[in-house]
Amino acid sequence: MTTSKRNRKVDGFLKKTKRWKKEFEKLREIVLDCELTEDMKWKHPCYMYNDKNVVLIHGFNEYCALLFHKGALMKDPNGILVQQTENVQAARQIRFTNAQEIDEMEPILKDYIREAIEVEKAGLEVEMKKDIEIPEELQDKFDEDPALKAAFEQLTPGRKRAYGLYFSKAKQSKTRVSRIEKYVPHIMDGKGLND
Repeated sequence: MTTSKRNRKVDGFLKKTKRWKKEFEKLREIVLDCELTEDMKWKHPCYMYNDKNVVLIHGFNEYCALLFHKGALMKDPNGILVQQTENVQAARQIRFTNAQEIDEMEPILKDYIREAIEVEKAGLEVEMKKDIEIPEELQDKFDEDPALKAAFEQLTPGRKRAYGLYFSKAKQSKTRVSRIEKYVPHIMDGKGLND
């Protein structure tokens, strides 16, 4: 019944997968049945409509999940979409702890996937928060090194936000200063936190 073409990279991923293998295979069948294009992105099976990311399959220690890239725009009549962390703005997950849950939810999952496709077809976009937390220590560094501030301003909004969050999360000022010093070369090179 699956009408979408399987991607060999996903076949390889599933062959190597030990944890959540049965669940991933069931999720793959459900998503492929919704006629999305399969690929590997961010080291996980990703499914697209017209080259736009719609849903991703991924696993964690406690659960595996379908991640809807624009889940924040979906209606969620069953109350099953979860915001992974408070900092995630657009994506939402449906979480599973066993294959039976996936089997029981198959019709609902297909409805959610179809809604996610409609969101993409409509060209809807999640309005992202623009505010970026700049700790005092980073502002001090900007004041002493205008080139650093200029390099920071050239980063993508996501990279700026990631740095702001990472630096701000440190409880002590000396830790914030240490983190900032460590990443000055990355910022100057236009790189993100994990590049």
